[in-house]
Formats: sequence, structure tokens, C-alpha cells
Amino acid sequence: MENSKESGIGFFEKYLTVWVLLCMAAGVLIGKFLPEVPSFLGKFEYAKVSIPIAVLIWLMIYPMMLKVDFQSIKNVGKNPKGLFVTWVTNWLIKPFTMFGIAWLFFYVVFKTLIPADLAKDYLAGAVLLGAAPCTAMVFVWSHLTKGNPAYTVVQVATNDLIILVAFTPTVAFLLGIGGVKIPWATLLLSVGLFVVVPLALGMLTRIFVTKKKGEEYFSNRFIPKFSNVTIVGLLLTLVIIFSFQGNVILNNPLHIVLIAVPLVIQTFLIFFIAYFASKLLKLPHDIAAPAGMIGASNFFELSVAVAVALFGAQSPVALATIVGVLTEVPVMLVLVRIANNTKRWFPNGTLPRAD
Repeated sequence: MENSKESGIGFFEKYLTVWVLLCMAAGVLIGKFLPEVPSFLGKFEYAKVSIPIAVLIWLMIYPMMLKVDFQSIKNVGKNPKGLFVTWVTNWLIKPFTMFGIAWLFFYVVFKTLIPADLAKDYLAGAVLLGAAPCTAMVFVWSHLTKGNPAYTVVQVATNDLIILVAFTPTVAFLLGIGGVKIPWATLLLSVGLFVVVPLALGMLTRIFVTKKKGEEYFSNRFIPKFSNVTIVGLLLTLVIIFSFQGNVILNNPLHIVLIAVPLVIQTFLIFFIAYFASKLLKLPHDIAAPAGMIGASNFFELSVAVAVALFGAQSPVALATIVGVLTEVPVMLVLVRIANNTKRWFPNGTLPRAD
């Protein structure tokens, strides 16, 4: 990965952790020395949803939804084992292990370091991350592990459909267990705004552009135009959120590390659950690696969006989801290396392509 272009991961994505740290610093400084900025931005809200942040989040999510080709779903019956691994890991295991690990660390291991009220908020942030499996960066991780690209598309497309129906009840159930009051109207509104709307726009855009210009133009020329939009939208969102979070961070700098611990443990655990399940099912490596990656990685853009919509940009819940962004790239790159170094564990050959 000496050359980001050759490795398949862009310059912004490769150094995402650095940009996040810089945005954290910029946001905290703005909140500390220019408090009128977050105060002014805080005036623009509708149904507890920050309009400036909502616009930036759409900039993050819309380009991702362009990559989802739902036409590929019609072929899922050809090779379903890898999809079963993805579905079971992401929706029957991941949200609950995230809740359990986060609860253990925030309420037991770090009990003397994190006040009970903050522990509840951090747990809520972890739940939002655990209930949102990756839908975009997994294309990068799949590419870096030489995953089957057509099959990865099917995994992502079906995952997005499941998010539409499973994300809200899963989050509501786990937040209820964690003692967090659930604003149902805002939760449903946020899922509509940040999943349904961009997903529909992405589908309509794909249909319109491919009809006029063809599939090759759409994939090789249209989508790359948005390559940096997601990251720029994310970074600007983080600056705004951290401008609201300045006092929380300055008063609890150690909490960034404490939040990261269960998130990192969860990432490794979920990867190996899916990876070893694929090995037991005798799936080839180019199916097993993406199956592990899609579960381990998070749809952190959605998590941040819902955290802000439900609890506000100043909430510690939003801070917890942002720590997920901070740890995402370095941890996933470690898992990419592990996957690439263990290809010999899997049978040779590939499954029939899903396109």
C-alpha cells in the first residue's frame, strides 16, 4: 500500500484517521474560541434535525448509494452461502455483541473512569454503530483483499434492503435495554432522511444515467466524479459536531481512548466470526474476506446522522459514533493484511459470479 492509487484506496480514505484528528482539533478550537459559530448553526433545526448537518450527511451518503446495483440481487440464489454468513453476522450477531462488549467496558471495566450518565450515552453510540453494517467502504476493503466484486455488490445491495426494515427496531430494542428513551418519530424520520431518500435518489440516478450514457460510463466516469464528496462531507460534518462537543472533549480527553477500546475489540471479533464461518462452509477466499469486512466495518455515516438527529450534535452519543470513524481505517487496514496473509486457509477457485 505504498501507492494509494495502486492499492485501490484513495488519498483521503488512506489518511482518514489523520483528517478526522485534524477536524477534531479544528472543531474543538472553534467551539472554545468562536462559540458564536456553533451557537449560530444550532438555530437551524427541524424536528430536532440539524439542517446544516443533514445537508452534509446527504453529501456523504448519496455517492455511496450510487454504487449499489439492485439488479444484481436477482442472482442471489446462485451462491447463497456467503450471503447467509453476511446476513447472520450483521443482523443476528453484530448488534448484540456490540451492546454486550460496550456495556461490559463502559459499566464494569471503566466504571471508575466514566460517570454513569456518560456511560449510557456512549453505550447508545456504540449501539448505533453496531446496528449499521458497512455499505460503502466495504467496496474498498473487498478490492484490497481481491474479493469477488460482483458478489460484494450483492452483499451490499441486500444489506441495504435489510437496513430499511431492521435498523429501526434493532436500535430501538437495544437502546431500550440500555435505558435510553427512544424518540420514535425522530428515529423513523432520520432513517427516512438518511437511508430511504438517498437510496431512492441513488437508484433513480443510476437508472437515468445508464439509460442515457450506458453502464460503462456510469461506473467508470460518473461515479468517480463523486469520489471525494463523501469524505469532504464527512470532514465538514465532524468540524461542526466537534465545535458542539468542545467542552465534553476538553473535560474528558481520556474518554476518546476508552470509547475506542470496545469498538476495536468488536471489529476484530465480528471479522473473525464471519471469516471462520466462511472457512467452515468451505467458501473461497474472495467471498470470505468481503463477508468478514462488511460485518467488521460500519456504516458510520448513518450512525453519526442518527446520533445527531436523535440526541443532538452536542450529545456524547454523537461523540461515541465519531470515535468509530476515528478507528475505522487503521483497524480495517490491519484486517485487510490479516485476510491477505491467510488465503491458504481457503479452497482455491471462486464461486460462480453473481452478475
